[in-house]
Amino acid sequence: MIDFADPGFVADPYPQLDELRAQGPVLWHELSSSWLATTHDAVSQTLRKRAFGRIWDDWLPSAGAPRDQMEPFNALHRNQMMENEPPAHTRLRRLVAGAFARGHIERMRPRVEVIAARLLDQLSLDTLDGTVDILRDYAEPLPVLVIADLLGVPGEDHVVLRDWSQAIVHMYEQGVGEETKKAAVEASQAFGDYVRSIVAERTKAPREDLISGLIAARDMNSGSVPAKLDEDELVASVVLLLNAGHEASVNVFGNGIHALLTQRDQLARVVSGEVPMAVALEELIRFDAPLQLFDRTATADVEILGQTVRKGQKIAALMGSANRDAAVFTDPDAFDVARDPNPHVGFGMGLHFCLGAPLARMELEITLSRLLERFPGLQLAGEAPRRPTWVLRGFERIDVALVES
Repeated sequence: MIDFADPGFVADPYPQLDELRAQGPVLWHELSSSWLATTHDAVSQTLRKRAFGRIWDDWLPSAGAPRDQMEPFNALHRNQMMENEPPAHTRLRRLVAGAFARGHIERMRPRVEVIAARLLDQLSLDTLDGTVDILRDYAEPLPVLVIADLLGVPGEDHVVLRDWSQAIVHMYEQGVGEETKKAAVEASQAFGDYVRSIVAERTKAPREDLISGLIAARDMNSGSVPAKLDEDELVASVVLLLNAGHEASVNVFGNGIHALLTQRDQLARVVSGEVPMAVALEELIRFDAPLQLFDRTATADVEILGQTVRKGQKIAALMGSANRDAAVFTDPDAFDVARDPNPHVGFGMGLHFCLGAPLARMELEITLSRLLERFPGLQLAGEAPRRPTWVLRGFERIDVALVES
């Protein structure tokens, strides 16, 4: 049976995912005590069926540890929309949905263009030999700066925000150890304290930002009438938006630019304008999915493609596997930037479809287009090490040579 924590699988999961799909669309996985949805159809049904819910289970303390050991981490997840179902999910999502509507996102486009141009200018200034880590110096700062603008968080804090986010999301992987738990709890506490301090500032002096809007929702009702948003939900919502607002974008960028730079015939089609970036971007998301697994819990006995998932059992939607399903994608292991239509599941489906998908698409279209316009001869400068993670799949660094022609 497949071991999701095996280094060989983490390095290149797709051959083993192909084998899983060949065994069937819904399989029992003994190592994780859960079902696996392996095909595009099975993943789509898992994400759309309302009988499969996103149900949060608090992490328990380690043996001999204080009872509240995991509380900082648990609190940030227990109170966020992604880990809840209606009516809590509906209420929490509605409070922030307006900020991610397509019209509002398009109004942010000039600001994203300015940030991208500034970061590209800085790339040229900061390098002595023409080589930079394109993730650290370009892909990572931009989405954090954009979501920080939206929320009203100081953009200069983007490095520490990214560090906290990385520590927290490592908990989503398989076989989590004690050091990972410790780092995640410390990051959760620091992140929560950071957001609470900003909430305190905005409570005294509101601005035209999303945090101020969430504070207004928190304070809208009082007394015996429940507030639309309590303090813990406010903090958890802000942390979620900061984490989700950049984590996937960075990994799409990294996985995508690496695919382009290692398959230069496809890069040439984009640089020449033969294939619009908006079309190519969908293939970047499909080909090497930034989110490989998203799990659900059966809230009742539910049948899916001939298998019955019992109430309380978990089922893992294997997103990267769905995106390589030959029943949906012609020559699925080929990287084809002109692939259209491209019904990948990179942003999820159903109730939990990614709220920030329009923002992520706009950011990525701009960052990739402007990078390749400025440096059309961009080249890899050495091997790019993968992050030792699979659920959130990406690179630790990607060194590139800034070649302008």
